[in-house]
Amino acid sequence: MSDARVMVFAPAPQLTVTIEQQHEEPELHVHPGGQGIWQTRMITSLGAEVVLCAAVGGEVGRVLKPLLDFKGVSLRTIPRETGSGWYVHDRRDGSRREIAERPGAPLSRHELDELYNLALAEGLKAGIAVLSGPAHPSVIKAEVYRRLAADLRANGCRVIADLCGNHLKAVLDAGLTVVKVSHEELIADGLAKDDSERALTDALLKLHDDGAEAALVSRADAGALALINEEIYRVGTPKLTPTDGRGAGDSMTAGVAAVLARGGEMSEAVRTGAAAGALNVTRHGLGTGHYDAVQVLTERVKLTPIKKAR
Repeated sequence: MSDARVMVFAPAPQLTVTIEQQHEEPELHVHPGGQGIWQTRMITSLGAEVVLCAAVGGEVGRVLKPLLDFKGVSLRTIPRETGSGWYVHDRRDGSRREIAERPGAPLSRHELDELYNLALAEGLKAGIAVLSGPAHPSVIKAEVYRRLAADLRANGCRVIADLCGNHLKAVLDAGLTVVKVSHEELIADGLAKDDSERALTDALLKLHDDGAEAALVSRADAGALALINEEIYRVGTPKLTPTDGRGAGDSMTAGVAAVLARGGEMSEAVRTGAAAGALNVTRHGLGTGHYDAVQVLTERVKLTPIKKAR
């Protein structure tokens, strides 16, 4: 196992059921899912170990928990009184169609206490933590993220957040090593008025002023923007034919975490993250990709400086 270790806070993973059809017969794919799980999958693909902290429960949880214990993961879970979330998607025609979905009930006070203590201890032991969001903000309050980010940072742990809405605002108040947000989330949260480069650049500067040492904005096939060491860059990635755009941003976050966990520089982390995100869109599986392919693509990612942070 690699010496590089990352704690991923994935409070409420989901059981995902996807119907595909590549040939004449339909295929059923059952996997663990949710933002933190897709990040975990890519981090382990890039050679780092993940300590996954999550809560699972109910009939769905009994199916979900064994699926979370995959190669490269040290699984740490607490039991839920209510059932874990799930979704069923149909992709037989090449696009995703939601059949049914449940994000899971809000975590109870006792569940939050146990999960918080678990994530705090494992994050401090790992030295680097990724805070990922739930399927719906009602599952866990933003205040929990603020306290966890603050306590981890105060005790020397580097914190990466991939959040939006009130959860993002809460962790920025606590301070972050890296924040990753999509341009759609910035616009929805009122942090950017549109998807122009100027508006998104201003949003990056605000994220930095509000508490993030480094900040990334993913822009689908337009390429990311990054604020690193007081300078803003365009992140140019190779053009690849997409199969499924979902999970690209999570793979970007994972690439950043994996590189920082092994002691790499922020510029290398951003380039690796961009390569992991670009590769992920060529695959049906979310948060997946081969290490060698990510390395090859990383060599082709260009960082072009466009503006100094004020």
